[in-house]
Amino acid sequence: MRHLIPSWVRVPIIFFIIFGAVEFFIDSGDKPAFIEYPVVLLFLFLVLLILIAIEAIVSALENVMLHKLDDEAKARFLAEKESKYQFTWIKETYKKLLGSKPIEEEGEIILDHNYDGIKELDNNLPPWWLYGFYISIIFAAVYLLRYHVFNGDSQIDELETELAEARTAIEAYKKTAKNLVDINTVTMLTDAADISAGKSVFDTNCVACHMADGGGGIGPNLTDDYWILGGDIKSVFKTVSEGGRSGKGMIAWKQQLKPLQMAQVASYVLTLQGTTPAKPKAAEGDLWGNDATEE
Repeated sequence: MRHLIPSWVRVPIIFFIIFGAVEFFIDSGDKPAFIEYPVVLLFLFLVLLILIAIEAIVSALENVMLHKLDDEAKARFLAEKESKYQFTWIKETYKKLLGSKPIEEEGEIILDHNYDGIKELDNNLPPWWLYGFYISIIFAAVYLLRYHVFNGDSQIDELETELAEARTAIEAYKKTAKNLVDINTVTMLTDAADISAGKSVFDTNCVACHMADGGGGIGPNLTDDYWILGGDIKSVFKTVSEGGRSGKGMIAWKQQLKPLQMAQVASYVLTLQGTTPAKPKAAEGDLWGNDATEE
């Protein structure tokens, strides 16, 4: 088997078989294993060196053996080796696919007429071309029935389906990717880590106007049921992001805070509802929530 495939073909084949096995059996996520794990790259490099070394050693031993043979034996060995490298089975397969007559039999299919001494052979169409033509006819018939008789999905239909699936996937991703939250997708965060992060943002940026307990100072009281711009999570998020009333409300924080931080601080602000601040400011705005409905 070794003599059937030259070393310059054999070494890459063996190497890529080993490479494929490594990639298949090692779970490296989205990255190739040899990038994720440098030791894998080192292993593959050593494998390549070993393969090259084996080929070099075998070639050297073969040369030593040739030097020990007489001229006749050496010529016989080289001729046998050369014949094995000819890939005769490929030539035979090619001849069958070509479907032509050998030169010795061309007299059977030569045509009577000639043009300026040039004669023409009556060869049959090559089998590969003929079978390809038949397959094309069958494919065309199936295609006609599938898409023009039974109204199968066209490429436009497939594109629209894929786009719909992509939109669904994007929406699903946005629900789990907190940093992509916006006014339309924000929801009340209840995780302790998010509330704690929201409190940190509030203590850093909001206590100057709303006091540490949310009782209000320059800004309104955040602990009562009255809100100037709405008291649900979307309204509070929008107020934090876009700012308060023009000319007398708070600044827009969207340039300084990330979407996740705004969602966290908005959620923290809503946890202050119903608490008792030390010096609560008088209510401002409209009654919000169930109490407003009851009135």
